[in-house]
Amino acid sequence: MSRPSVAIVGARIASAAGQRFARGLAAELGHAGYAIVSGMACGIDAAAHEGSLATGSVAVLAGGVDDVYPPEHRALYAQLATDGCVVSESPPGTAAQARDFPRRNRLISGLSQAVVVVEAEMRSGSLITARLAAEQGREVLAVPGSPLDPRAKGTNDLIRQGAAICEGAEDVLRALEGLASVREPPRDAAPPASEACDGDLEALRERIAGLLSPTPTPRDELVRATGASAARVGAALTELALAGRADLLPGGFAVKA
Repeated sequence: MSRPSVAIVGARIASAAGQRFARGLAAELGHAGYAIVSGMACGIDAAAHEGSLATGSVAVLAGGVDDVYPPEHRALYAQLATDGCVVSESPPGTAAQARDFPRRNRLISGLSQAVVVVEAEMRSGSLITARLAAEQGREVLAVPGSPLDPRAKGTNDLIRQGAAICEGAEDVLRALEGLASVREPPRDAAPPASEACDGDLEALRERIAGLLSPTPTPRDELVRATGASAARVGAALTELALAGRADLLPGGFAVKA
């Protein structure tokens, strides 16, 4: 955990080529001195962990650290627990719920200096990770793909919005060159006022849902109206979007779905 890290995320139902790319990218970045962070999901996540087990792999779980999800990854979980690292903010014994996965994604991006999205459809949870990474000041890279493949629509859209193109480890290393180390606040420092009054994310989500209308609303306005941090507002909006209750528009606007 003391080493610099790069997150590699992507589609659960990933192509064989996408999994091979993620596995190779993780291995190359690992040999370059980076730990690899992902979510132990099927597809791209699992491939990223497999490629980095020998050099350093971190799995961030939505449930407790003893909640193996998906169950078919018990063998991978055992390897990560032995040779890598398994982390969670949920208490042991907690089973992951659907709402926990988008919330977990902020930890994947937060632990990393850069996030690489290999494959993602337009409503993929990996795009949540990329959006949170951008809000946290991390580098965001995406692997371009064929416009005929739905799994490339999300990554191609990220590139359209300004994400760097990733065609190999050298692109990630180039993006990280000269990147200032993330400054951690002192351990005894009080949390920012906006964080202290954010309250429970579920309550914040419902409050934001009530503020949305068919008229596009800027995210900054929601931040001012709720008093919550931009990161928490962004997380709540993405959960609403996943639930089909909001649509996120270019330029940081949101509307009621």
